[in-house]
Amino acid sequence: MTWGNKASGRHPNRAFLVLFFIEIWERFGYYGMASILVLYLVQRLGLGDARADIIWGAFSALVYSMPMLGGYIGDRVLGARRTLVLGAITLGLGYLLLSVPLPATLFPAMALIALGNGLFKVNPNNLVSRLHEGQHSKLDVLFTLYYMSLNIGSFVSILLTPWIKDQSGWYLAIGPLHFDSWHLAFGLSAIGLTLGLLNYGVFQHYLRPYGTKPDFEKINWRKFWLVMAVSVFIIWLLAEIISHPAAAFSLVGLFVLLMIYVFTHLLVTGGKQARKRVVACIIFTGVSAIWAIYNQQIYTSLTLFALRNVNHDILGLHVSPAQFQDLNQFWLVLLAMPLAWLYQRMQKTRRGDFSMAVKYTAGMYLLALAFFLYAAGGFSAQAGTVSSWWLVAGYAAQSLGELLISALGFSMVSQLVPERSRGIVMGAWFLGMGVSNYLGGAIASLASIPAGVTHATDTLPYYLRLFAGLSAGALVCAIVMTAIIPLLNKLVGTQKSTDSLIGVN
Repeated sequence: MTWGNKASGRHPNRAFLVLFFIEIWERFGYYGMASILVLYLVQRLGLGDARADIIWGAFSALVYSMPMLGGYIGDRVLGARRTLVLGAITLGLGYLLLSVPLPATLFPAMALIALGNGLFKVNPNNLVSRLHEGQHSKLDVLFTLYYMSLNIGSFVSILLTPWIKDQSGWYLAIGPLHFDSWHLAFGLSAIGLTLGLLNYGVFQHYLRPYGTKPDFEKINWRKFWLVMAVSVFIIWLLAEIISHPAAAFSLVGLFVLLMIYVFTHLLVTGGKQARKRVVACIIFTGVSAIWAIYNQQIYTSLTLFALRNVNHDILGLHVSPAQFQDLNQFWLVLLAMPLAWLYQRMQKTRRGDFSMAVKYTAGMYLLALAFFLYAAGGFSAQAGTVSSWWLVAGYAAQSLGELLISALGFSMVSQLVPERSRGIVMGAWFLGMGVSNYLGGAIASLASIPAGVTHATDTLPYYLRLFAGLSAGALVCAIVMTAIIPLLNKLVGTQKSTDSLIGVN
């Protein structure tokens, strides 16, 4: 069932636009910060590649693991809409603290960002899934377009944030604090979150017919202040975890156990058809987790590869190492609309739309192709420098694969999981991404360049070996997925109303 009044006053398209635009600004803030954070650790703070990759891996693992908490609070405690706002405010404070030029603020700022993302991330997705309940093909289209919003905001911020960082002459002094171009660049993320909150505040009335049960009840202030108190403790805890690699590794193990608990509970409490769909959900979540390992390379090994071994020129334009990440956003935005059109077109045919299993499998083949292209570029390198066009082509394949896997993860959960548990299971989906983000940082560290190795011809082999290995791994996964497509289609079953198939109590 869907909470709220189903009478007139529902405007799903306008409600979607409200969520679309707040997601644009939230992603503007996150990806702007993410585009330069590893470079900040390496170039500004002087950390080694391996240490920077592990810090990033631990941080991004927490960023993608905290949504399980946010999903629970949105579903059962404060409501999806209230938790969304609380998360956006927390994120803005984190970006603001990250812009403060004091060494002691780095890890607390990262902790605030991780918690803020956790409170925010699941709840807009949860609300989108309620706009067209039971219309699964329409949800695939809606989530593909929604995924595009993530990349519009990130595309602009990845252009602007590294550019501001490169303006070495920019400087701002406020009392004893001296803000250089790095910290001014981080401050741009805080501005993005402020604009997102203003947009939400003006148009939030379109979302009032949609939400989770607590959204339609008076706020429980005792629960609210309890959430705030727990949040303060979590911020302290996360700051300690990010700064201590051993603690981060232990926490990742705990995340795995939590995922096992969530899916085991669904298997035990559901009916026969429900259990089949949960098994399918587990497999799709596993594939998404594998994708996340590859996605992590964008911010770690691929960015450092661009720094040391890629020609910084596309069509005569200078491109900084961090701005190469924008190739991912460029292709995602460019390809999302044609892909959504293809889904609609296929739905009208006798055969129908491609199954979820086919889409995920095609995505894995594209990941294998992308990292093959990154590695293949090394054979045409001149003095250790690779043409930027190898990255352009590789990012095109990787981005299309992302649209077929990550973008449909939201739709997959909404189709296979009952409404009452959707926020928590979306949180578990992000938990899987968090575990893989840590693994992705650890895998990127395999290409860590030893101290004293600086020439491009010497650093190139480290990256090519990593990319070739990742390509082979993705190909093996794709072949396995191809073999089990019939099984997955059988587990998912006929696309009918989710609640009737899963048996909501």
